[in-house]
Amino acid sequence: MSSILTNNGAMVALQTMKSINKSMAAVQNEISTGKAVSSAKENAAVWAISKTMESDVKGFKGISDSLSLGSSTIAVARSASEQIADLLTEIKGKIVASQEDNVDRTKIQADVAALRDQIGSIVGAAQFNGLNLLNNRQGGATVAQIVGNTGAGAGILKGSEVQILSSLDRSSTGVKSSSIGVNKADLGTQARTAGAGTDIAATAATGAGAVAAGASGTISIVGDTATAVRGGNRVLAGDTYAIGGLTGISATISYVARDGDTTADIAKGLVDRLNYEAKKAGISITAEFDNSGANPGVKITNGTTTGITTTTTLTTGGTAGGGLEILRDIDVSTSAGAEAALVAIEGLTQTAIQAAADFGTSQKRIDVQKDFVSSLVDSLRSGIGSMVDANMEEASARLQALQVQQQLATQSLSIANQAPQSILSLFR
Repeated sequence: MSSILTNNGAMVALQTMKSINKSMAAVQNEISTGKAVSSAKENAAVWAISKTMESDVKGFKGISDSLSLGSSTIAVARSASEQIADLLTEIKGKIVASQEDNVDRTKIQADVAALRDQIGSIVGAAQFNGLNLLNNRQGGATVAQIVGNTGAGAGILKGSEVQILSSLDRSSTGVKSSSIGVNKADLGTQARTAGAGTDIAATAATGAGAVAAGASGTISIVGDTATAVRGGNRVLAGDTYAIGGLTGISATISYVARDGDTTADIAKGLVDRLNYEAKKAGISITAEFDNSGANPGVKITNGTTTGITTTTTLTTGGTAGGGLEILRDIDVSTSAGAEAALVAIEGLTQTAIQAAADFGTSQKRIDVQKDFVSSLVDSLRSGIGSMVDANMEEASARLQALQVQQQLATQSLSIANQAPQSILSLFR
């Protein structure tokens, strides 16, 4: 049936043209934006996933910057530690030379002092963006201030470890950041300062006492596990352990803990100091680190002909000395001083070597993480692209086809609109 009121052919042609124009608009949007999914209305699920991944890419770019900063900071500390190790090796050569009687020990001591001062200069300059990883000498705070993170104690607890942002970990429960911890080393030569606080248990160091001639006794470094205000921290920065009763040794045998130290660090520090001062004083008393018991200890051997009675003094609130503190006391101008220096220098060299090795390990880990983050960002971008980017070859082919369809639809609509004209012939 023909009708001049309803043109079904024209309606079909018009709907076809609208569909073609809509498809052409979509293709043109893909070509102009480069994306197959440029808004949530096109594919809400894919768009949401892509936006989440894009936010992760932004986050990882920030992490990459953090890793670069961390790597540079550690590189400065590592380079300084290596240089200090070389200087200590040079000092060792001077000390060995001073063992000979027929040398000018005064001039050798001047060389040693100059090299020591150079080490101090390196430690002071080994900072990057204000952070110096070779300085870890917090002190002067009370136990309550350290545990409460207030006043002079603010930032001391856990202040020996620098956290470098390294990753974003996404799971079903949300997103959290991960960090790489880098421990500070202390290669300074500053002197320690004993504390005056009494908030540490007397049982933090036990044992020894009377040591007969030719016998040995051990002082166990237990740490404080009884004082409630310490918050369960066996060792806190500023804890001072001193050993007395060593007949013939007038120097103070003590160790002031820095943040991050353990009871083993305290015991080793006391051993190094006791051996150095005993050799310097010409007293046959020696010490060695004893790790055979439940707690690390200082095993004292009395090589003198008379008995000694050791005592321990425990205080808090002190300031730790530099890791190379003994270096400031080395004096090879005398025969006894030269012998004592030879005892001390090996431990000092190992301290610097260990610091350089630790920094090298940390820097390597950070550089590996940095490479991984860079690769991960590329993978995320590739994944986002596979979901939302337009296939330009396909879009070009579709555009060509739609242009032809549009022309045919236009022609079809023109023919359909001319159909009612044939009805006029029936009325002639």
